[in-house]
Amino acid sequence: MAPYIKTIDAFVKLGKQLTDYCDNCYSDGTEFDNELKAIIEQAGHHNGWFTEDNILFSLGQWGGLLTEGNLKDWLSNYDLKGSPDPKTVGIVMAGNIPLVGFHDFLCVLLSGNKALAKLSSNDKLLLPFLSKYLIRQEPSLADRIEFVDGRLENFDAVIATGSNNTSRYFEHYFGKKPNIIRKNRNSVAVLSGNETEDELRALGEDIFRYYGLGCRNVSKIYVPKDYNFEKLFNALFHYKDIIHQHKYANNYDYNKAVYLMSEFKILDNGFLVLKEDNGLSSPISALFYSFYEDETSLKKELEELDEQIQCVVSNGIVENQVNFGQTQRPGLNDYADGIDTMEFLLKL
Repeated sequence: MAPYIKTIDAFVKLGKQLTDYCDNCYSDGTEFDNELKAIIEQAGHHNGWFTEDNILFSLGQWGGLLTEGNLKDWLSNYDLKGSPDPKTVGIVMAGNIPLVGFHDFLCVLLSGNKALAKLSSNDKLLLPFLSKYLIRQEPSLADRIEFVDGRLENFDAVIATGSNNTSRYFEHYFGKKPNIIRKNRNSVAVLSGNETEDELRALGEDIFRYYGLGCRNVSKIYVPKDYNFEKLFNALFHYKDIIHQHKYANNYDYNKAVYLMSEFKILDNGFLVLKEDNGLSSPISALFYSFYEDETSLKKELEELDEQIQCVVSNGIVENQVNFGQTQRPGLNDYADGIDTMEFLLKL
């Protein structure tokens, strides 16, 4: 059996375990279930943004993706004969949402290479635990998975995810090696005013999932002149309980106070502040909005901002749109920044 087939099988088994756990997460089950439950609790204590609900959402999404059918359909687009000379690929992972670096990790291993992962201090528990399970299923992976605390060294290529500031460091340090270096990106939604209540409620998932910390979270909406915000607020009221999360509530109180003291005109529903702003990156608990005159000029503006935007949510207004409620449910072929990670790895 080809090595990559064994690796696929290990991930398929992991996917089934994650799905089973998420379907039965409140009852004691297998040893894996009990260990994972403890890890989830530890991760939540370590990072207050990593609530059980959000971790389970992430695990459930990966459980649904890591099926034999999904993996083989995705990989059928590539030549996976296996490299006679596997490369060591450094992965500098972000820690804004649970397991945000898992797709890079998956790509490196399925491409036949070695993953040399530097975890974010905000998300350092989940992936090592899942890796131990993978190694139990396929012991050869022990030689192809390594986690480092300090600087990355002895690598052949690198995938680094960070901010616009850290990207300058990444480019200086990793620039001489084959690399994918990711900067800040945000996601936006384009509304026509004709959205249904269900669509607007689904938009709330794009806004509030992971407290808005992901690059696929909608942080800015574009609305037509004379847009009726009351309809949006009524639909988003479904998410009102988010204010009971103390870290989110602290951000809400702070940002609202800053805007009021600065005499900015804001709209507020008790758990989300809407502010008219040309920027794309709104702070936690706030959502920026801009008005647009017509769809043609808006499309041109979005094209000019393409390198800053991860996803655009709409209903038939723009090409390559993401449907309402789906930004945090990417498929295996939804590559960050539109760069085909697997193709990059197979060309090393």
